[in-house]
Amino acid sequence: MRDKFIALLLASCVWLAPSKAVAATTQPSKATVAVFRLDKPMTEAPDESLALFGPTSESLKDLLERMKKAADDSNVKAVVLFCEDSTLGTAQSEEVRQEIEKLRAAKKDVYVHVDSCSMSDYVLMSGATRISVVPTADIWVNGRHGSTLHLRGLLDKIGVKPDFMTCGKYKSAAELFMRTQPSAEADEMMNWLFDSIYNNDIQQIAKGRNVSADKVRQWIDEGPYTARTAKEAGLIDAIEQRQDFEAMLKEKYGSEVTFNKQYGEKQQPQLDFSSPFAMFKIIGDMMGGSEKKRPSNKPAVGIVYVEGMIALGATEPSPFAPQMAMSTDIRKALDEATRDDAVKAVVLRIDSPGGSAVASEIILDATKRVKAKKPLVVSMGDVAGSGGYYVAMGSDTIFADRSTLTASIGVVSGKLVTTDMWDKIGVTFKEYKRGKNAGMLSTSEPFTDEERQHMRQWMDEIYGVFKNHVTEARGSRLKKPLDDIAGGRVYTGQQALDLGLVDKIGTLQDAITFAADEAKVKDYEVRVVPEPKNFLEKLMEQTNGDKDPHRIAVGEKLSLTQLALPYLQQMDPERVSAVMRALQMVDALQYEKVMLISPEVLLQN
Repeated sequence: MRDKFIALLLASCVWLAPSKAVAATTQPSKATVAVFRLDKPMTEAPDESLALFGPTSESLKDLLERMKKAADDSNVKAVVLFCEDSTLGTAQSEEVRQEIEKLRAAKKDVYVHVDSCSMSDYVLMSGATRISVVPTADIWVNGRHGSTLHLRGLLDKIGVKPDFMTCGKYKSAAELFMRTQPSAEADEMMNWLFDSIYNNDIQQIAKGRNVSADKVRQWIDEGPYTARTAKEAGLIDAIEQRQDFEAMLKEKYGSEVTFNKQYGEKQQPQLDFSSPFAMFKIIGDMMGGSEKKRPSNKPAVGIVYVEGMIALGATEPSPFAPQMAMSTDIRKALDEATRDDAVKAVVLRIDSPGGSAVASEIILDATKRVKAKKPLVVSMGDVAGSGGYYVAMGSDTIFADRSTLTASIGVVSGKLVTTDMWDKIGVTFKEYKRGKNAGMLSTSEPFTDEERQHMRQWMDEIYGVFKNHVTEARGSRLKKPLDDIAGGRVYTGQQALDLGLVDKIGTLQDAITFAADEAKVKDYEVRVVPEPKNFLEKLMEQTNGDKDPHRIAVGEKLSLTQLALPYLQQMDPERVSAVMRALQMVDALQYEKVMLISPEVLLQN
C-alpha cells in the first residue's frame, strides 16, 4: 500500500519545480501595503507538507508572526485584510484581533474590504481602521447561533442502543448518544457559554468601532444588513468595488505603492512545465537531500502542540488523516525539549477537546519532567477541555483566550449495543465467553447491573485522579470548592479565569513572552518542537523502520466514520462535520474505554 502511494505521489510531483521568484520575505525598498487573506484552513501546529491533496493551510503561529513582521517593517505603510470565509475559531480570531490592535499601535492603518461577512468575521473586522464592502454585500451582524447535537433518534431508527455513563452531572459529552434533547444541566451550561461568548463579541465590537455596548446590541438586534443600511447604521465606513478600494490606497500611499499579497510567506515550489527533471530536486529536498536548516545554539522558547483529539500511541503519516494529539508523539516532543539545553522554556499550546484518559496521563507526566528542569507555560487555543485541561495541570501558569472553551472536568465511558441493528438485516452472532465479566464490553447486550457497578468504580477512580491533579495544580487559586466547578462543567477562558482554573487572559505570543521572562532570557528564538517535517520525510522514517509498536496506521481499520461518510458528505456541511466528530468519538471508544472528552459546541455565524 505504501509503495503504491509513493508511486502516486511521485507521479503527482512530476511537474513541480522550485520557484525562480524572489522569496516573499525579501524586504521591498519602496512603500508596501501588506495583504493578508484569511481564507485558508487555519491550523495550530505548522505543517511543512506539500499541498498535493487539498487546499494549503497556514498555522496561527505563522500568520501572527507575519503580521508582527509587518508591524515592525518600516516599509509597510498599511495592512489589508480579506477575511470572508475565514476558518478561524473564536479564540484564534481573538488572537488575530489583538495583532490588529498591535499593528494600529505601531501606526499602521489596517483596512478591511469584503464581499460578505458573518458575525464572527465582523467581530474580527471591527478592529480595523476602516471597513469597506462591495455595493451588493450582505452583512450578517445578527448575533451568535449554535446548537447541540443528539444522535439518539438515529440510533433508535437503526436499532442501536447506547449505554453510556458519566462522572459529573454536567458531563454532557455522552448526551449526544443518550438523549434527543439536552438535559437541564447541559442546557444551563450552554447558555452560560453563549452568554460569555456573546458578551465578548459585544465588548470587541464596541472597542473597535468606538461605540457603547448598548449601541452594539442595537446593531445586532436590527441585523442583518445590506451595504447601504450597514453604512447608515455606522457598522462600516465605505461602500466600494475592489478596484475602487485599491485606487483609494494608491491615492493615499502613492501610485508606486506595492501590494505584497504574499507578505512574509515562505517560498513554495511552483509549477514548471518546462522541466520534467525538476521532480528529482523537489523529491530530494522533501526527503532531506538538500541542506536543511539546523537548530541553532541560540537560547530558545520551545512550543509543543497538543492539537486534536488525544489518543494513545502515534500516527503513521497520511495526507488524509484527521489531526490527532498522539501521546507517543507529544511525549517524545516534550522529552526532546527537556533534553535540549538551548531550549530555556517550553510553551504547551493546547487546542483539544480531550480524549483518552491513559494518553492524557502520559502527556501530563511528560510535562512534569519538563517543569522539573525549566519553565513550562500553557497556552490554550479554541478548546482545552477535559483531557485538554488535564494535560495543562503540569504548569504553574495557564494562559487562555477569553473565548477559549475549557475545563469539562469529568469522565465518559460506554458502548453502543448493535444487536437489534444486525437483526434487521438478518445477521446473527453466537458469542462464547469464559469469566464472569468477559463480555462487559461486548456490543451484543447492555451492561448488567454488576458490570455497570464495575465500570462506575473504574470511572470514579479516574475521576478522582483527575480532580486530584486539579487540586494539586490549582490549590488555593480555585475560587470555589472543586466539586462546584468540576462535574463536567465547561467554561470560557474568561469564566475560567474568574474561577481560578486559569491564570491569565492572553495569546500564544503572550505565553511565549512570559515563558522567556521566567527563564530570564532576552535574546531568544521561538522553536517548534519537534521541527516540522514534510509528508515524505515522515513517510520515509516509517519505511526506514522508525516505527512505534503502538502506532495507529490510518486506513488499516474500517471505522464507523469511514462507513458513514459517503451518506453524509452531501448534506449540511457544518452539521455533518459535527456528526463526523461524534462518530470519531465512537471510534475512539473502541480502543479507549474511558474518555476525558468535552461536549461538542456548534457555534455558527
